Amino acid sequence: MKKVLLLLIPFWLVTNGFAQGLKVRDTYGGMFSFGVRTTASTFNAHANERSALGIGGHYRIRVSNRVNTEWFADYLPATNEFTRREDYHIGWSVMFYLRNKPAPKFQPYVLAGHCFDYTHHVELADRTNQIKRWSSAIQAGLGAHYNLTERFDISLTSQYMFHMGTDVHSEVHFGTVDFHKEKGGIMEGHLLFTLSANYVIGDLWGGK
Repeated sequence: MKKVLLLLIPFWLVTNGFAQGLKVRDTYGGMFSFGVRTTASTFNAHANERSALGIGGHYRIRVSNRVNTEWFADYLPATNEFTRREDYHIGWSVMFYLRNKPAPKFQPYVLAGHCFDYTHHVELADRTNQIKRWSSAIQAGLGAHYNLTERFDISLTSQYMFHMGTDVHSEVHFGTVDFHKEKGGIMEGHLLFTLSANYVIGDLWGGK
């Protein structure tokens, strides 16, 4: 909860210091916004691996009244008694708004996208015992914006990320940590929950 509050403070200052309305042409296409986010990731494949709580950022470029794009980067660490796992996600998503209004107070959406994923998994007692992996993934889910002002929104998203490469995980047997890399990782993935705060900076397409 403290991490979420820290993420929201800069946007609270921005919206209080720059509370002017957003000038819009006949479409919201071209709107550029920046956001900070915290993401909870559940590793559901193996019981000894704990869920991760990470931080990240993104920017959005809106294509039309009903279509937006999001370009993100996340850092997701998770530590248990024996290992530390760090996941880095860099990717993009397309959001399709379900309500045919450009900026309602509450705007639900569906989203889907792709990301590149780097994983580093290490044993705490023996740092030489580790495993690394580069892969890519696809993700899809549901979300919603709550627009506090024309420029500022809070967003909550839930999505599942399917890995398209190998799966890496740890197994602990009587205190001994073994790392495994297996093919067919598309069925292994994460359930992600992301809370973000976002501020619209302006119109990239020249609205006045």
